[in-house]
Formats: sequence, structure tokens, C-alpha cells
Amino acid sequence: MEPVRTCVGCRARASRSDLLRVVAQDGALVIDERAVLPGRGAWVHPEPDCLDKALRRRAFARALRVAAELDTQTIEQYCQQNKG
Repeated sequence: MEPVRTCVGCRARASRSDLLRVVAQDGALVIDERAVLPGRGAWVHPEPDCLDKALRRRAFARALRVAAELDTQTIEQYCQQNKG
């Protein structure tokens, strides 16, 4: 049985292998493709809709429990690359 996580974008539950882990490092969001980086992680579907919802709702900062503003440039680039 595989672990289940909740997507911070659409709030749907899914298996861990279907989601993308994101962590905060040095004030920036970093995609953790292998899910091995230290620290608290937020999980999101690797789909533009879910990524966009999470960014608009500022769900990453809330899920990662970070008070400061996060640099979302990496996630936005990932979103743009996967839209087409």
C-alpha cells in the first residue's frame, strides 16, 4: 500500500507517486523530484491547473509553514514548460 498525500492545489488526495514534492530552500520553492530533500514538503499534482491554483492561493507558504514571501520562479517555469 502506497502512502497518500493531499495536493495543495486542488486539495484532492492521491498516491505519493502521482504528486510532485516541493520544498522551501533559502526563500525559494524547489522541486524535489526524488522526494529526498530535507525539510517539510508540500505535494502538488504536476499539472498546470493544480500548480496555478496553489500559486494563486499561496498554498505553498501555508503548507510549508513559511512566514516570509517565497520565490516561486522555479515552479512558474515548470508550469510554463508543462502547459503545452
